[in-house]
Amino acid sequence: MARPFRPFAVTRAGPNDHLGVLLSTYATSVILAATEGHEGEGGFHTPSITDFFPSAILFEGTIFQIDRLWIIRIIATIVLLSIFVIVARRAKVVPGRFQTGVEYLLSFVRVQIGEEILGKDNAKRFVPMLTTIFFTILAFNLTGVIPGLNLAATSRIGVPLLLALWVFVTYWAVGIRKHGLGGYLKANLFPPGVPWPIYFILTPIELLQILIIRPGSLMVRLVANMVAGHIMIVLCFAATQFFVVDSAGTGLMAFGALTIPAGIFVTLFEVLVAFLQAYIFALLAAVYISMSLEDEH
Repeated sequence: MARPFRPFAVTRAGPNDHLGVLLSTYATSVILAATEGHEGEGGFHTPSITDFFPSAILFEGTIFQIDRLWIIRIIATIVLLSIFVIVARRAKVVPGRFQTGVEYLLSFVRVQIGEEILGKDNAKRFVPMLTTIFFTILAFNLTGVIPGLNLAATSRIGVPLLLALWVFVTYWAVGIRKHGLGGYLKANLFPPGVPWPIYFILTPIELLQILIIRPGSLMVRLVANMVAGHIMIVLCFAATQFFVVDSAGTGLMAFGALTIPAGIFVTLFEVLVAFLQAYIFALLAAVYISMSLEDEH
């Protein structure tokens, strides 16, 4: 006899797996039932993609449209520039904690990204670019966990696209200047030591990589992480609002003891991701530039 189709069956599941499935199903059922029971009274509001497209404040429907995310980017830029101006004007031979922190990050980008990937000679040319990329992404990412802003300025495609295009133009310009257009394309599209029939497969892939995959991966990785982080933070604190406030006096309040620490943990984790994504973007930018400077790839 044929075995019945079980779409949710778990192969070789142990007791803990079944317990996890039961708890997850129960929690989902409780939330859905409570949400239905609170229709018209607020209910549980989940985050959605509309969070990243707030209503226009000025110039609605034009290319100069100003919304909340645009203002967040301006605020982050002003704060970032103010920090560097203050540190530069008040720099001391024996730095304080604030100056030490800023200088540590500057040194980190210069040494651990620029010199480590490009070498000391080449790093001098590109450290300003890498530093700008790192601090811009870091500042824009951190707006997602700052009360009152609560939305990463890199969670919409504009800024990541602009930075990715900057990297794209740079590694093409560097490669063409070093090898000439023909030499650069030959080094990238026709790697030495490969049997010539393989070029029919390899060359289109390499062309797609230097045109689309490299800048696209930089852009998509950054946006996806910031969008996911925002959704997780909002989901945790929206659940806390629902369980603790909207469901006050019911048995659902106990779930708030889980969602509150979960929200704090996700927020701290998002701070780590903000630093990590700034580092990865700047690191890959240095790697791509380094590949353009090499004679063979």
